[in-house]
Amino acid sequence: MSTLVALLKSLWLGLQGFVYYYPLFMSYLWMMGAALFYWRWERRDPPFDQPAPLPDTPSVSILVPCYNEGAHAEETISHALAMDYPEFEVVAINDGSRDNTGAILDALAMKHPRLRVVHLAQNQGKAMGLQAGSLLAKHEILLCIDGDALLDPHCAHWMVRHFVTDPDVAAVTGNPRIRNRSTLLGRVQVGEFSSIVGMIKRAQRSFGRLFTVSGVITAFRKSAVHSVGYWSPDMLTEDIDITWKLQRDGWDVRFEPRALVWILMPETLRGLWKQRLRWATGGAQVLMKNFGVIAHPSQNHLWPLLLELCLSLLWSYALLAMVVLWLAGLVLPHGMVPIVGSPLIPQLGGIVLGITCLLQFGLAKWLDSHYDTGLGRNYYWMIWYPLVFWLINIAATVVAFPKALGRVSGMRARWVSPDRGAHLRKKKVRVGKVDSHA
Repeated sequence: MSTLVALLKSLWLGLQGFVYYYPLFMSYLWMMGAALFYWRWERRDPPFDQPAPLPDTPSVSILVPCYNEGAHAEETISHALAMDYPEFEVVAINDGSRDNTGAILDALAMKHPRLRVVHLAQNQGKAMGLQAGSLLAKHEILLCIDGDALLDPHCAHWMVRHFVTDPDVAAVTGNPRIRNRSTLLGRVQVGEFSSIVGMIKRAQRSFGRLFTVSGVITAFRKSAVHSVGYWSPDMLTEDIDITWKLQRDGWDVRFEPRALVWILMPETLRGLWKQRLRWATGGAQVLMKNFGVIAHPSQNHLWPLLLELCLSLLWSYALLAMVVLWLAGLVLPHGMVPIVGSPLIPQLGGIVLGITCLLQFGLAKWLDSHYDTGLGRNYYWMIWYPLVFWLINIAATVVAFPKALGRVSGMRARWVSPDRGAHLRKKKVRVGKVDSHA
C-alpha cells in the first residue's frame, strides 16, 4: 500500500508541475514572439486604412462558399464587392443550400457584373466548394472568406503585397475580428482572438511556421494550392490541413494583421461546444495525418509545431488526470491520494498563471488596438477566460482525439450551420469602428 501511495504522490507532483508550468512557459514564449513580430514587421507600416501603393496589383478572385447563408449572403457579398482594389471578381459557391441562399445570390449577380454564382446540386462540404470556386476563378490570387464574413475595404491590398514581393508565398491569413459582443461569451471571444489567435500567429510567424491559417479569411496562390491537390474533403478543419500541405511542400505561409475581416461567433454554450469540438477533432486529424514528418529531417521546420500540438494534447489529458485523482481523494481513505486543494481552484501557482494571463491579454489588446477600437472595454471580461474556455477547450480536446481515431478514412466532411449568436437574434453587432444593426 505504501508503494501505491508513493506512486500516486509522484504522479500527482509530476502532473501538477506539467499542468501549471507548461501554459506558463508557452504564454511567455507567445508574448516574446508577438513582440518580435511587431518590432520586425508591424511598427513601421502605415495605418491599416491607409495602405502604401503596391509595385504591382495582380487581379484577385474572392471565393465565398455558402451553405444556408440566406440571412448573411447579401451583406457578405455587398462588402466583398465594395473592396477597394483595382481589379477583382467575386465567385459565390452555393453548396447545395436548402434555404433561399441560391435565390439571393442569383438576384445579386443580376445587379453586379463582378459577381459570378456557382450552384452545386448537393452539399459537398466547404473543401469541395473552395475547390470548385478555384477551378472557375479567373485570377491567380484567391481570397477565400466565409459566407457570413465582412471584408475590410483594404483587406486585399495588405494580402497581395506578400505575393508580389515573394514568389515562395503560397498563403496569407488575415486578422478576424469579432462582431457580436453583446454577451459574456461574445466579449470573452474578443479577447481570445487577440490574446490567443492573433498572438500565437504572430509568435509562430516569428519563430518559423504557422500551425494554421484562418478559414474565415485567407488568400492563396492558386498554383500552390493546385500543386498540393487542393483542400482535403475528408478533413473537418480544411484550413489546418491546407496549411500543413503547403508548408510540407516547401511553400511559405504568412500572417497579415492588417487584413481585417469581421465575423460572427457562437454566443451559446451549445454552439461554442460544437465549434470547439470540430476544431479539436480537425486538429487531431491533422496530427495523425502529419505525424510522419518526424521521420523526415528535411521537414524539421515543422517539428516545433508538431511538438506543441502533442504537448497541448498531453496537457489536456494531464489536467483530466489531476481532476480524477482529486475526486478519488475525496472518497478514498485519508492520506492515500496527496490532495492539495482542487486543481480547478487557483492556488499560488494558479495566481501566477492568472497574472501571466492578464499580461498576455494586455499585450495582445495593445497590439490589436491599432486595428480594432474598444478592446480595453473587454479586458475585465477576460478574467472569465480560463474558467469558461479552458474547460470547454480541454473537454473538446479530450473528446476529440478518440473521435478522430474513430472517423472512417475518406469520410466527407460536410457543412453544419453554426450558431451565429446575436446576429440571428437581431441584436446590435459590431462592424469595424462603427456599429450596425442586423
